[in-house]
Amino acid sequence: MMSRTTLPALLRFTALAVLVLALPAFVNDFRAQELASVGIYVVALTGLNVLTGYTGQISLGHGAFMAIGGYTTAILITDHGVRDIATIPLAIAIAGIAGVLFGLAAARLSGLYLALATFALAVAAPALIIKFDGFTGGNSGLALFGRPELTASLGPVSVLGFELNFANWLYYLSWTVALIGSVIAGLILRGRTGRAFRAVRDSETAAVSSGISLKRTKVLAFGISAAYAGGAGALFAITTSFVSPDAFPVTLSIFLLVGIVISGVGSLTGLIAGAVFIQFLPQWSQSISKSPGAPAVVYAVVLIVVVLALPRGVSGLIDSALRLTRRKRDLS
Repeated sequence: MMSRTTLPALLRFTALAVLVLALPAFVNDFRAQELASVGIYVVALTGLNVLTGYTGQISLGHGAFMAIGGYTTAILITDHGVRDIATIPLAIAIAGIAGVLFGLAAARLSGLYLALATFALAVAAPALIIKFDGFTGGNSGLALFGRPELTASLGPVSVLGFELNFANWLYYLSWTVALIGSVIAGLILRGRTGRAFRAVRDSETAAVSSGISLKRTKVLAFGISAAYAGGAGALFAITTSFVSPDAFPVTLSIFLLVGIVISGVGSLTGLIAGAVFIQFLPQWSQSISKSPGAPAVVYAVVLIVVVLALPRGVSGLIDSALRLTRRKRDLS
């Protein structure tokens, strides 16, 4: 039997799925590809929120795991002729394993020390990509566009009787992964694993006294988070049809962390708002001012305003609105 919270959540998810399905009919190809990028950021933010929002482990290295997923896909396509869709599960698995290994090494770290360790990972990632240029293409990167393994890049593709061009195909691929990923994350966080994550976040001492293994829980959170980042990186490589060290800078990890602050730390409800923020704010700020530093200034101003006005982010605003609606309904 559905609880009072499950049914509204299911209805909201169904409404979102219908909106995602219908939206390409109302936008042009360029906008559809931009919205595909929003879906990619939703995937990445879902994973980061599992780690930082639900487990309390601050990570400034999420972009490095996206790079692992992106290069896994690019290498499999260019060097081994693997179909782009088939590379996504492999990218998720490899990034997840990398996350587990990093989690094992950093299991004893927390707070500022963990943040610095993950930041070092983000800083080292572009240099490592350049160093192993025999696999990664170094500074030149790896180009994917025009390859037959890249679905719809050489012509429209038929899916369930609908003919999709490259932009629409990318849109539906990204948002399908995003929606499936959101469902999986929701199921994980509603169960015993999610309760363990929240217990570690709220009090490590209390969690240990309750029989929860800090090391196992933190490593699992890193693995899940990195797996989502790997999926996002794979989608990024497919969408841009090109990967290079510049595609995964240190600032990407910082922007992703800002994204979960905007959406609401510890909630999956407002992740689309954080993804929209990451995708469109640089364009908007650049249109206001031609100064190269304009996006950074706007990011800082918006972040300060959100932290002060909406300390729980967009998800907190949505939750407050829903509670107010339920209260009015109960009183009527």
